[in-house]
Amino acid sequence: MLAGLIDLPWWGYILVALGLTHVTIASVTIFLHRHQAHRALELHPVASHFFRAWLWLTTGMVTKEWVAVHRKHHAKCETADDPHSPQVLGIRKVLFQGAELYRAEAANKETLARYGHGTPDDWLERHVYRHSIVGVSIMLIADLVLFGPLGLTIWAVQMMWIPIWAAGVVNGLGHYVGYRNFDCSDAATNLVPWGILIGGEELHNNHHSFATSAKLSAKWYEFDIGWMYIRVLALLGLAKVRKVIPSPKFGEAKNVPDLDTLQAIITHRYDVMTRYVASLKRLCGDEIERLAATHGRSFNPRVLRRWVLSGEDRNLAPDARRALELVLVDSAALSTIASMRRDLVAIWARSTASREQLLKQLHDWIARAEQSGIAQLQEFSLRLRQYTA
Repeated sequence: MLAGLIDLPWWGYILVALGLTHVTIASVTIFLHRHQAHRALELHPVASHFFRAWLWLTTGMVTKEWVAVHRKHHAKCETADDPHSPQVLGIRKVLFQGAELYRAEAANKETLARYGHGTPDDWLERHVYRHSIVGVSIMLIADLVLFGPLGLTIWAVQMMWIPIWAAGVVNGLGHYVGYRNFDCSDAATNLVPWGILIGGEELHNNHHSFATSAKLSAKWYEFDIGWMYIRVLALLGLAKVRKVIPSPKFGEAKNVPDLDTLQAIITHRYDVMTRYVASLKRLCGDEIERLAATHGRSFNPRVLRRWVLSGEDRNLAPDARRALELVLVDSAALSTIASMRRDLVAIWARSTASREQLLKQLHDWIARAEQSGIAQLQEFSLRLRQYTA
């Protein structure tokens, strides 16, 4: 009995701990994240109640609190109001104190009222699942009974798993290092192309680009294990997918883009911006090298490249911005690339403009690109005219 009801070799306990924590991260990514926060899929009540019960036992997190904090993160991403931005608070703060940042924001009643709508509010939620200490205590007792003293270690791993991997790694490193498939408006990155340890949440750039997609993988070499589980649930009739990342389609280039072309460009705007950056990256690099030879160390080449190609200026101090603007005066090519990028983004950023006005802006943009004298812009304008619904 001292060893618990289940006696395993040492490696068996490791597998049990990993298996239990994997169910927890699957519950977070499928139920809390994709289903509750973003409504990317619908869940059958059986699946929904299982996930709610499991999260109560293994994390003590309250659905409304988690959803509200996450929705605010998307709404205020990388601003002073972002609950956990490494771009604002610093990577060490978010990486090592991510759980504390989450708890502080979860206690904000204004955040819960504004961003926590639509979450469960039934009898179970009010009288059971909101009492977090009860759930994790039951799990502690179960681990001790089943695995003896080693059950305490398994329980500790369960309790640390989400604070370390989700609150620390995803929220911290997922906005700091990694690769980017899409040139979205924030610094979100994909950590690795195999979303296994954190249920697919490692594919964070894909998620921030298409927040309402139930599938987080976007490239053929990326694997989102959370999506695999969702497909299994769908086959069992326990889930229904509402949205996935749209795949762009291309046809023959239209001489004069129409409203369908406009709609396709708006729908696939992240793909458009990603291709814009990729097509002009080499020209931008050559121009920056030329400027570095004349301006010396008066500017940071990496910062200038990000500013020109992606408009990333969220952390630029006024003095640094003015320094870059002075450097840009000496490069007509970089000035054109930067202004054309801003005008391209404006096509889908101006929500008050009519479709006809936006179409005229698109026509003007393509005409300017073709008259720019920059081969890469001319080729990109051809690509724009090939997008189709």
